[in-house]
Amino acid sequence: MPDLTRQNLQQIRRDVVREEISFSHLLDELTDHICCEVENEMQRGLSFPEAYQAVRRKLGPRRLREIQEETLYAVDTKYRQMKNTMKISAIAGTVLLGFAALFKIMHWPGAGIIMILGALTLAFVFMPSALTVLWKETHSGKRVMLYITAFIAAMLFIAGVVFKIQHWPGSGLILSLAMVSGALLFLPALLAAKLKDQENRSKRIVYILGALGMSLYMAGLLFKIQHWPLATILLTVGLVLTFFVVLPWYTRLTWKSDDHVSSAFIYMVVGALAIVIPSMLISLNIQRNYEGGYFIQQKAQQAMINYKLSENQAAISNCSDTLLKPLLAEINAHTTPLIEHLDRLGKKMNDASEGDAFSTVPFSEFLTDGSTTRNELNEALEEYSGHLSRLIPEGNAAQFEELLDPLAYLPETVSGPERISLMSGLHMLDLMKAGILTAESLAFSAATGNRQQVSRK
Repeated sequence: MPDLTRQNLQQIRRDVVREEISFSHLLDELTDHICCEVENEMQRGLSFPEAYQAVRRKLGPRRLREIQEETLYAVDTKYRQMKNTMKISAIAGTVLLGFAALFKIMHWPGAGIIMILGALTLAFVFMPSALTVLWKETHSGKRVMLYITAFIAAMLFIAGVVFKIQHWPGSGLILSLAMVSGALLFLPALLAAKLKDQENRSKRIVYILGALGMSLYMAGLLFKIQHWPLATILLTVGLVLTFFVVLPWYTRLTWKSDDHVSSAFIYMVVGALAIVIPSMLISLNIQRNYEGGYFIQQKAQQAMINYKLSENQAAISNCSDTLLKPLLAEINAHTTPLIEHLDRLGKKMNDASEGDAFSTVPFSEFLTDGSTTRNELNEALEEYSGHLSRLIPEGNAAQFEELLDPLAYLPETVSGPERISLMSGLHMLDLMKAGILTAESLAFSAATGNRQQVSRK
């Protein structure tokens, strides 16, 4: 029977160690088993490289790790418990999130509670048990950083998504931290682990480009959340690099090696496309709705407001009556602070939404009946109406009182499924601005008409 050289034995043991076989007795037994199989193949006339490749093809890409997992499962009670916990929590958390998505789409009650339970299960049961199992299987000090960063990024991402969907404050900050930790901590740690285990030069380049593409994509998401410039460019470059360069190249390299083609690889490719393509289509659809609906209406409203502002200012500037002009200027002096108050309120609502146009948090915090800012707004409108009543002749106040009634623009009570989004809230504020400027214009007309009557007398 052909004997293996010292170099052959070292190569086989090195490859077994690279499979992260941490169970010491099993490491020796697997190495000895592979050596015997290689010698049997060489006895049939194959060279060592050919025999070794034949044995590796028989074993498959994960067989050695599966043997270790089965051994640990049989002899280690703690490992067995954590393995079962990991599987059960993964299934339970995923099922809960699936039902939460269904309930959310159908607007059924309980979606938020189910989503929180699913997120908590994945974050505080599945993730710790998965990390414990990984550590038990590898005992690799080199991968400690990878495990820690993966845990941090995943925890932050799950929390950020839940906060975003539930429209809770702080979602933008949590998602930003998730993106930063993923791009600056997890991806570099993953890349370092992959480069250490990979000798193929082409695959090393693919790993580097993949890490770069995902980093750019995460940076683009962060810029998008924070409304910083260059977000579109970063997202586009990251997606193109990842899905049009790295994924096809990696597929070609992997497909050439039969011992690496598996159902897991196919699911990875199909799953990536299944996630990215619908997300892009949904984003494009929402963008079209913005551009074709909300943004156009917002621009039209702003144009109307600007027109009324300029018209009222022109009425003051073109007034030649020395007694009437100060009166018009005094009316405008009360109008301007009220418009500025609404502008500041709109900015606060935008800041509270953290870039989510569908967030209901801004309206509930600032415009819900009984809130502090709603009470302040009611008092400001009532005070403005009182100023106009004192400045223009009696009997003319009724024509603008309805324009200054807050209930003409804002609902009296909001609860349950009637929650109002940021877009609707800003639309209400714009209508209120137009109503105030219209009331100012009517006050100008009333004051001018009264002055003309006095002049004729």
